[in-house]
Amino acid sequence: MLTLLVAAPSWGVEIDEAREALSKKEDDADTTKALEEVFQAAEKSYTLLKKGERTLTYGFDYSMMRDTQIQSVRTGNEVYSVLALPEAQHTFTNSFTFDYGIWDNLTFSMRLPLVAKYDTEREIDVYGLGDISLSLRWQPWASVRGRPVYTLYGTLGLPTGTSPYDINSSKDLATGNGYYSIGGGLNMSYVIDPVVLFGSLGYTYNLPVTGLHQVRGGRELNKVEPGSTLNFSMGFAYALSYDVSLATSYQMAHSFKPTYTFADASYEGSEQTSAIMNFSLGMRTAPDYIVNVNAGFGLTEDSPDILLGLSLPLDIKGLKAQ
Repeated sequence: MLTLLVAAPSWGVEIDEAREALSKKEDDADTTKALEEVFQAAEKSYTLLKKGERTLTYGFDYSMMRDTQIQSVRTGNEVYSVLALPEAQHTFTNSFTFDYGIWDNLTFSMRLPLVAKYDTEREIDVYGLGDISLSLRWQPWASVRGRPVYTLYGTLGLPTGTSPYDINSSKDLATGNGYYSIGGGLNMSYVIDPVVLFGSLGYTYNLPVTGLHQVRGGRELNKVEPGSTLNFSMGFAYALSYDVSLATSYQMAHSFKPTYTFADASYEGSEQTSAIMNFSLGMRTAPDYIVNVNAGFGLTEDSPDILLGLSLPLDIKGLKAQ
């Protein structure tokens, strides 16, 4: 991947935002939920958790993004040289997701991520809490055999991780986005035994960050308007047997132009488009125990190069409703 930098002091933030555009969101129509649907042998009125049911899921995700920034550096009066700055950033995320059935057709979720990042080229690392997300999933109509199932969702992202606006970007890494976000969208799935087709469309509004006093490129950054994001995904899951299923999905996120306000001027960043292909395997290891593993790769320059993941339910005594 090759990135050309010409003079603005805010590009480091913009690149970090592009890398986070396809971070896992529990309310996207993802392959994990589709694989679980394939395993459901009996028809249910609603595909969400029953009222009072609780589940806890552990997830592990790894992504790698290699980048080379080419920066013009002034070495004398009107004399410039080109400097190539390689980066290879590895991100490991351990997450715990708690789901609770408020009603048969309304489920509350909370995701808590623990993030470790390494930049092997610059020899920088960071460990800490990522951005916690809260969400509600609502299924307005009961599922009927032979018809698509629709689920509406809303999300709230909390800036609980280390903000990129509170660190020295040349010496430190961030574990979060640094801003609140509010999102919503629609998930759809359609069962054609033994296949489940699924897709989603969503919109996220990222709230502005004010009151900053961060020095970037010798200038003071005071405000950031991250720009909103459109998300789209589609795919299918196929049951090979009662115990094994496969899924393939395509996910894309388009982030609109951010605005960076300095003490003396404002600058607009560039739009970013991230897209990945993902392949998943679901294995039933017990009647109510399904393990999912996935691997994916990026399709655009703004996407991670490699993605790997694992998710499995955690059985904690007293968690399930009696």
